[in-house]
Amino acid sequence: MKFLVVGLGNPGFEYENTRHNIGFKVLDALASASNAVFSTGRLGEIAHAKYKGRVIVLLKPNTYMNLSGKAVRYWLQAEKIEIQNLVVVTDDIALPLAKLRLRLKGSDGGHNGLKDIALQMNTQEFARLRFGVGNDFSKGNQADFVLGKWLPEEEILLKPAIEKSVQALQQVFSLGVEKAMNTVNA
Repeated sequence: MKFLVVGLGNPGFEYENTRHNIGFKVLDALASASNAVFSTGRLGEIAHAKYKGRVIVLLKPNTYMNLSGKAVRYWLQAEKIEIQNLVVVTDDIALPLAKLRLRLKGSDGGHNGLKDIALQMNTQEFARLRFGVGNDFSKGNQADFVLGKWLPEEEILLKPAIEKSVQALQQVFSLGVEKAMNTVNA
């Protein structure tokens, strides 16, 4: 069985430690846990890993967040991976900081990266692991918030939550999304 795990974020040093790039951070941790190394590929940074006999393709699109769907579509086709084995890791302002939520499908929730993937794939039916980044921003400042750097007090919570995200993804690879949801969302 083969999976494509996509971490959403924006390429470039200026976005490196922003809330919007938590998908990249989770994939970096998953790659590290799997001894996988990213290299530049078409439309993104790509790495291959194995977990309990399954092939895991990790993708950090370099198309910028709002155009992630093109990279996802390309790598699903190039790697011959079915959409039911796609997992997208993304930030979520509707969840408290460091809270995780795994779903088989759902709306984009106003997230432009998820919106573009759904548009390019012509479906909302793909798994997503949402990573809560909180919503401590004043009205009209959402973009500044998600593109802002983590505060020192937030960074303390990041490492254990990222480790929990890696464990959640490993459960997906072992059990499938539906069974993994029971433990991740508990």
